[in-house]
Amino acid sequence: MKTIVLNASPRKNWNTAQLLKAAMAGAKSTGAEAEYIDLYDLNFTGCRSCMLCKRKDVKRCHCYWKDELSPVIDKVYSSDTLLIGTPIYFGRPTSQYFAFMERLRFSSLSYDDYSNYFKGSVSVGMFLTMNATKEFYDKLYKEKFEAYADEFKSLNGEVYLYPAYNTLQVDDYSKFNMSSFSEEEKKKVHEECFPIDLGNAYNLGVKLSQSNSVE
Repeated sequence: MKTIVLNASPRKNWNTAQLLKAAMAGAKSTGAEAEYIDLYDLNFTGCRSCMLCKRKDVKRCHCYWKDELSPVIDKVYSSDTLLIGTPIYFGRPTSQYFAFMERLRFSSLSYDDYSNYFKGSVSVGMFLTMNATKEFYDKLYKEKFEAYADEFKSLNGEVYLYPAYNTLQVDDYSKFNMSSFSEEEKKKVHEECFPIDLGNAYNLGVKLSQSNSVE
């Protein structure tokens, strides 16, 4: 069993990364082989529209642009599980998340009939972190991010979306111009809720790996 973990946050050790590492630990507890990648460490862009993946008699579900993302796309398509996480910036995933998704999806899209070249199955756990409360997320973000998660259905596996709400942004709010946030409230939520989120992430990593091993 192979699990690929992609951190689409620029922060390597904060909320998104911690959730992903917990989920990866869950996957590894089942015996899965796991690889963790920080997308912001890689040198890549979105799709260059080179059309090489649409040429006749070439390997499908492969991005031919020579940069540091193309091997990652190969790893995703050859894996059993993808764990990916992004913070919400301005109501959207990060720019590196979008660049990755352009490349992933375009390389498997047929321009003959708009069908999906990919015939394998990769299950996906998508993790979100945000400053927003659950009430705010449900009202303004939920439908949009469920649609983003649905894009992973092109990988033909199970897709789970896990939002972590009202996450802690910094250790010491007094050092920043962030007076619209209550440090006391943020830390209270972090102490009470984030350990639960980490436990749920671990369990989702286990669940996805076990479901794939049964298949």
